[in-house]
Amino acid sequence: MVSSMLKLARKIFFYGLGAGVLASLSGVLALAGAFIYYGQDLPDTVDTLSEYQPSVVSRVHAGDGRLLAEFSAERRIFIPIESVPELVKQAFISAEDKRFYTHLGIDPQGILRAIVTNIKNIGQGRRPVGASTITQQVAQNFLLDNKDITIARKIKEMIIAWRIERTFTKDEILELYLNEIYLGARSYGVAAAAINYFDKSLEELSIGEAAFLAGLPKAPNNYHPVRRPEAALTRRNYVLYRLAIDGYIGPEIRDRELALEINVSGLGAAEYVDAPYFAEEIRREIIDRYDDEDFLYKEGLSVRSTLDPELQQAAVTALRDGLEAYDRRHGWRGPVERIAELNDWQAQLVEIPAPAGSRDWLLAVVLDTVGTAAEIGLIGSAPGGRIGGLPLSELAWARTPLANQALGPEINAVSDVLMPGDVILVEAVTANGDGDDYPADSFGLRQVPEIQGGIISLDPHTGRVLAMVGGYDAETSVFNRATQAWRQPGSAFKPFVYMAALDSGFTPSTIVMDAPIVIDQGPELGRWKPENYSNRFYGPSPMRLGIEKSRNLMTVRLAQAVGLDMVAEYGEAFGVADELPRILSMSIGASETTLMRLTAAYAMIVNGGHRIEPTFIDRIQDRTGASVFRHDTRPCDGCENVTWEGQAPPVIPDIREQIVSEATGYQMVSMLQGVVQRGTGVRVATVGKPLGGKTGTTNDSIDSWFIGFSPDLVAGVFVGFDTPRTLGRRETGSSAAAPIFRDFMAAALADQPATPFRVPEGVRLIRVDAATGALAGPSTERVILEAFKEGTGPPAVGSLATGGPNGSGGITSPSALSGDGQSGIY
Repeated sequence: MVSSMLKLARKIFFYGLGAGVLASLSGVLALAGAFIYYGQDLPDTVDTLSEYQPSVVSRVHAGDGRLLAEFSAERRIFIPIESVPELVKQAFISAEDKRFYTHLGIDPQGILRAIVTNIKNIGQGRRPVGASTITQQVAQNFLLDNKDITIARKIKEMIIAWRIERTFTKDEILELYLNEIYLGARSYGVAAAAINYFDKSLEELSIGEAAFLAGLPKAPNNYHPVRRPEAALTRRNYVLYRLAIDGYIGPEIRDRELALEINVSGLGAAEYVDAPYFAEEIRREIIDRYDDEDFLYKEGLSVRSTLDPELQQAAVTALRDGLEAYDRRHGWRGPVERIAELNDWQAQLVEIPAPAGSRDWLLAVVLDTVGTAAEIGLIGSAPGGRIGGLPLSELAWARTPLANQALGPEINAVSDVLMPGDVILVEAVTANGDGDDYPADSFGLRQVPEIQGGIISLDPHTGRVLAMVGGYDAETSVFNRATQAWRQPGSAFKPFVYMAALDSGFTPSTIVMDAPIVIDQGPELGRWKPENYSNRFYGPSPMRLGIEKSRNLMTVRLAQAVGLDMVAEYGEAFGVADELPRILSMSIGASETTLMRLTAAYAMIVNGGHRIEPTFIDRIQDRTGASVFRHDTRPCDGCENVTWEGQAPPVIPDIREQIVSEATGYQMVSMLQGVVQRGTGVRVATVGKPLGGKTGTTNDSIDSWFIGFSPDLVAGVFVGFDTPRTLGRRETGSSAAAPIFRDFMAAALADQPATPFRVPEGVRLIRVDAATGALAGPSTERVILEAFKEGTGPPAVGSLATGGPNGSGGITSPSALSGDGQSGIY
């Protein structure tokens, strides 16, 4: 009996052993197969890393000489591993890969820990924990482009890490890592980061400073010591604890460093101008111009840009404030995230990443909604965090958004908006809209807008782009709405129709009928019946009123009168588009353009009709200092190698092409000035300086524009959703875009004198009746100065000019128009 049982046991043992061996062999074969499959077509590890040579940085400077951007394969100060202090090595190894010197590129223990942690976090809304070793991070940064977390990519990463470990020593791998890693504040590599954060060399770093830098690789923006000091301190302290646990420092040193604040001294020292959309546009322009990325990234160019930092900041502020104001008019879309259990809310809040575009706003969790203010918790150094209040008055805007940008009921209680556990964005506030002070630690509710937009400003005489912002925040989207978004301009196109009419002999006082019109568009296209925005008709009106009040019906009649070919040719000559369709809807802005093109076109109106080419770059020099590009190509005899001895400066010729006459340009400027003074752009008049401009709104209020100018500065604003949809009822260029233009111009012109628009030769200013366009008389109530070309003038006092053959709806010959002879369109 015993013998039989022993035989059975031996048989079970050997069967089990065989099955285990077979399973292990199958696992090994599967693993080998995966390595062979995913190892195909991977980059040559040895060649790529062995040939690694940092390239020379290209630098872009703003117009005032401050640094705007640097471009290179990477921006860094390279330092050999022998020169890296042991303290810095230890800090990064403790923070990122404590078994670095013992594993073979992959850390099975770390992988298992990450798996267990991620399983525990399922359903808690936390981000997955990674287990990448330092070697794997080198593989990511040097050899893999795709940053998406997929199983295939992780396997490739492991394969490359294993190959790296077979080829390079641990110190060589650590050298690559410490010189490659991005640590925020424009710093690639620890040496650059030490200078940028602390204005120190690596040897001068304290233990706490080294620990702070070592805590940055996972998410440098989340631990910014100025914008997010509490999170930065928490992360630094974690690394100090790890250093003590791993035996690199003792508890006394750990506690001493824990008691210190993070005192950065290098961040404010660098004279950087923060303009990511502008810098990216320069990057793309240089690559397109030379068809070679290496020319920018490796050749050490010196680029002088056209950017005016003060105007750029004014543009950023105006656009963000305007987009936030629109967003708040259309309700609150809900919390960033939710915390289910509030017992350890601070620990959970630290793990939640701030939404892209939230900038200096703070994450907070709602703790209580009873009473007239929500109680909120924020990350703080105290064990219980920081407690603040969110008054009900700061929630009044946060109504429920409905379809087509409508709003739900008004807010009467904190609980109408928030509930405990909501994670929200807040900003410190001190007083309400009426100026009444709030209690200490009061906050207002914030959200990153969905609406997008762009603003661009340039010198109308040279085309130099002085400021440009392509969206609410480059963190939310790098797509540039100022240069890349093709959208319908709506009524902002109308000035080109009116200039075509002015060059056909009409004057601002020409009478155009504002009445219903039906147009047969051709076979199978049906009839088109345009309407005014107000859905009303105003009868015979001076041409000026058509632009001031943005009358669609008058504009369509003008386009019919002068001909679609002429209208399209004017739009094309001004660069609105390379080719415009010959259809009547084009005359009221149904064809697409970009904000930069349309703003440049308005610049050519105000500069007297001269062609300009917008540019973001004044000059490019190569690494030797030789100029390889200049935007200003005007010849200047006697400008080089000259010593000034009191002689008159050389005369530089104006080589700009004349698109329309200066007289036509000024007439259009005068009419657009009327838009601001009496028309759809009247919100802009509060700037208090001579301004002209035009609103634009497309069907269903999908796109909104305002393009305008002073005598020496032009700016354009676009507001709309990236995926086109209505902005909502009553949202137009006047409400959404014009306030942004107004705020920008108010800041840009704050210290400038009120310069009037220049009146060219050949233009007479005559007093006319604003309502009829006729010559003003003693009893005329509303008088304006109207611009007329020589040989033309307004109708007689008290008359309303009629036109067309026998008044039948045609158009009389526009030639030889004079004081008593006005043509009209009926």
